[in-house]
Amino acid sequence: MMNMMNMMKQAQNIQKKLVEAQNELSNTDVTAEAGNGSVKVVCDGKGIFKSIKLSAEAINAENPASVSQDDIEMLEDLITSAMNSATEKSKTVLETKMKSVTGGVSIPGLM
Repeated sequence: MMNMMNMMKQAQNIQKKLVEAQNELSNTDVTAEAGNGSVKVVCDGKGIFKSIKLSAEAINAENPASVSQDDIEMLEDLITSAMNSATEKSKTVLETKMKSVTGGVSIPGLM
């Protein structure tokens, strides 16, 4: 009986550590660049897209002066919206698949 109690206590400790790690990852920014810094993308530590920054050169390399800041911001907003929509749709697909695999049982840390 004591062995079972120790196992339950260890499982609770592991679950607590998983939640803490997930929270830490959610609050961690990971930045990547392409095109010599003309495109910068930020995700959280769990891989969830947060933002994109574009330079005028990324939009029109031959004439960056022709690109207005409003155009850049509009394009950044459109890309951010599409990325966030894709992320939400992929979460729904993942949850549906995991529920079909687990028979609807919610397993902490699995999703």
